[in-house]
Amino acid sequence: MFDPSRDEARRFLIDAWAKYRAQAPLSDLEQIAAGLIALHPEYHATFEHPERNVDRDYAPETGDVNPFLHLSLHLAVAEQLAIDQPPGLRAEFERIRKARGDEHEALHALLDCLGEVVWHAQRQRTPPDAKIYLDCLARAR
Repeated sequence: MFDPSRDEARRFLIDAWAKYRAQAPLSDLEQIAAGLIALHPEYHATFEHPERNVDRDYAPETGDVNPFLHLSLHLAVAEQLAIDQPPGLRAEFERIRKARGDEHEALHALLDCLGEVVWHAQRQRTPPDAKIYLDCLARAR
């Protein structure tokens, strides 16, 4: 199972963006990561100046968004959608996408729900619960 450290995950995203900008060949996963970074111009400086950001700690309680975490959640959701896991996820995504009229906004709804599932799992010390995930998505409009 792929279980990178914080530094490995950050370095993967930084390297994928650097290769993309240099028009170097990318693996399939790097292509997905670079495409997600491209959708987030607010994070480009983070990835273009990794020496300032690779070791940075982020404080979400102050509104400090962690671009590495955000894009890692995007990668997780991309994989989940590709395999429709949990079953029904893709249908919920399509429903939300149609309701919001914007694919990226719909993806962020999935990210929010995935974050809720991870928070519950950590708090309860249990595996992530697909029912909580799908129930959260059912509430999303």
